[in-house]
Amino acid sequence: MVFYMPDRSGAEPLDAGRLGERVENLTPPRVVAELDRFIVGQQAAKRAVAVALRNRWRRRQLPPELAEEVLPKNILMIGPTGVGKTEIARRLARLTGSPFLKVEATKYTEVGYVGRDCESMVRDLVEVALEMVRREKRREVAAAAARSVEDRILEALTGPRSASFSPDEARARLEAREALRQRLRDGELEDERVEIEVAEEAPPAFKIAGGPGMEEIDVRLGEMMPGLFGGRRARRRVTVREAREILQREEEDRRLDREEIAREAIRRVEETGILFIDELDKVAAPNGPGSGPDVSRQGVQRDLLPIVEGTIVQTKHGPVRTDHVLFIAAGAFHVAKPSDLIPELQGRFPIRVELQPLTRADFVRILTEPENALVRQYQALLRVDGVELEITADAIDEIARLAEEVNEATEDIGARRLATILERILEPILFEAPEERTGKVVIGAKEVREALGEISGRHDLARYVL
Repeated sequence: MVFYMPDRSGAEPLDAGRLGERVENLTPPRVVAELDRFIVGQQAAKRAVAVALRNRWRRRQLPPELAEEVLPKNILMIGPTGVGKTEIARRLARLTGSPFLKVEATKYTEVGYVGRDCESMVRDLVEVALEMVRREKRREVAAAAARSVEDRILEALTGPRSASFSPDEARARLEAREALRQRLRDGELEDERVEIEVAEEAPPAFKIAGGPGMEEIDVRLGEMMPGLFGGRRARRRVTVREAREILQREEEDRRLDREEIAREAIRRVEETGILFIDELDKVAAPNGPGSGPDVSRQGVQRDLLPIVEGTIVQTKHGPVRTDHVLFIAAGAFHVAKPSDLIPELQGRFPIRVELQPLTRADFVRILTEPENALVRQYQALLRVDGVELEITADAIDEIARLAEEVNEATEDIGARRLATILERILEPILFEAPEERTGKVVIGAKEVREALGEISGRHDLARYVL
């Protein structure tokens, strides 16, 4: 039996089809209710991000001169791995359609060292926003592009129209063309081969590494020497199905305004962007300033500081201000403490929330409540092969007990332990379906113990297997 516990947030969850609804309707209780659909517990963190989201909307209702002074209150999430830190931020961004990027603080170095400089995270966020806006613009022009694609395919099938025909011949050809158009729309010609004219493949491109604080430079020969590389066409013989895909993208590209897309992407980053900086504790000095083997850690913090405070980052699409980007930092802080960060950076994360380690009861809820629960995922996967999987309530309780036990005995990896255990239990069924397993399969507590009994009883083995 798989069961679903009712939402406890006190607010009605948003309909899954209305995730893009206007932000003014996303009050903090409704945001928490939406996050509750996918993430169990951690109410303090959910409330913090919900308030931060609402404050963004409130700021945009203020007079421009006052709105410019209202800066986002960045959030520091403290808690072990696998308790939902990243998922809360990612779901928040998806809910509002905000550009979102997760980065690890450990992959950055201070200026002057070999490695990625901190400003590159802003440039990467701009690329995310560009792709987001480009997809939206493609959807807007898709219908008009499809009509042009249809005409181009018909021309490939029948030949171009000509003014040299007599009126009767022209009328007959038009009727034949429209009949062919209907067959094309009905999907009867998908495997017919046609010859189409398309742009040649893009000419060579390469990157030039930038110096300290500078962005890598993309060198595209087609843009530098359009007379030599640009505008060349080639003829290809493909099926109608393939032609439709090739021509649809080409027609959409013709209708897109690159400069407009870049401007909109930068605007979204500046107004609604969310940068999630994970593993911030790894660049904190655990025993005070200047300690530890990596002398660059404080340098990374110093380079992060102006970005979080608000600065202008130069990108190939234009300058980007980070004053109103929302920064959410996270870390386990097992060894280092938030107070080990340089004071200036601490002050830029005024809201701190501690996420709690997951308990056995939490694991039961995680397995059954969320819309994307692991149990539901495995049931859907096996249903494709004709297997109806049922995991009983006592089996779910036993899985939760084992996950808690292994987390306590080895390294605590939170809810990620559930995926490891479930994969171990279901591996024979996943392997044998559909050739040897079909129909209904019931997993009870007995089957769970049989699958994991020997491993869970030996902590030295569980450390490697589970």
